[in-house]
Amino acid sequence: MKTWNLGSREFLKVLKTLGLCLFLSLSLSACLFETTPKHLKPLSEKAKALMAEKGIEKGASMFVRVFKRESELEVWLSKPDGEYALFKTYHICNWSGQLGPKQKIGDKQAPEGFYVIRPGQMNPRSKYHLSFNLGFPNAYDKSYKRTGQHLMVHGGCESAGCYAVTDISVQEIYSLGRDAFVGGQRSFHVHAFPFRMTDENMELYKNHKWAFFWENMKPGYDMFEQYKKPPQVGVVNKRYVFFKPGIKLRAGK
Repeated sequence: MKTWNLGSREFLKVLKTLGLCLFLSLSLSACLFETTPKHLKPLSEKAKALMAEKGIEKGASMFVRVFKRESELEVWLSKPDGEYALFKTYHICNWSGQLGPKQKIGDKQAPEGFYVIRPGQMNPRSKYHLSFNLGFPNAYDKSYKRTGQHLMVHGGCESAGCYAVTDISVQEIYSLGRDAFVGGQRSFHVHAFPFRMTDENMELYKNHKWAFFWENMKPGYDMFEQYKKPPQVGVVNKRYVFFKPGIKLRAGK
């Protein structure tokens, strides 16, 4: 093994050189991270640790629930056994309109219903940091001739018919969705509710003008609560219909 016999001056020079190299190395790493496009930035170490704590693997399938009245957005991720675990609940810092579905362009209502997000709906160039399109109008909305476009979950805390979370939150939610697609999920579902559809809340709003709509939504809410897997959702005769997750449907269902 080679050894160095250095005087104090030489030793200090070596330390300064090593310190400079370490500084340059750390600076380069930070620079590379900062120049990574936001839609490609990896999950934080804190998020990875939370996933590991909950038994969730990288690239797990994602499912999202939105609750207007509570201003909460839940992200659920699949575990190896197929059930979904609640990863995190995010605060919705702004949503526009009142309780009830979106009906037409310009009403500034945030949608309520059952929506499917595919890779093409992810928007890395959003002016609100990052976003994904809810896919409004869906088949149910179209059956009632509802109109609207570009209804998003995004950062920025401003809303005109969207669900706005903070930039930090949308960064994490977007990254989880991106990783789910990379992991093989073809689409993820967003279920947007007016409130948590407990029996107590349903009783509280039983005389609301949209009570009939919410009563149609409740079985979808209940089915996820029971199975901890997103139900299959369809539209028949201008009503949502729900099927147990994993059940094989006959043609026409």
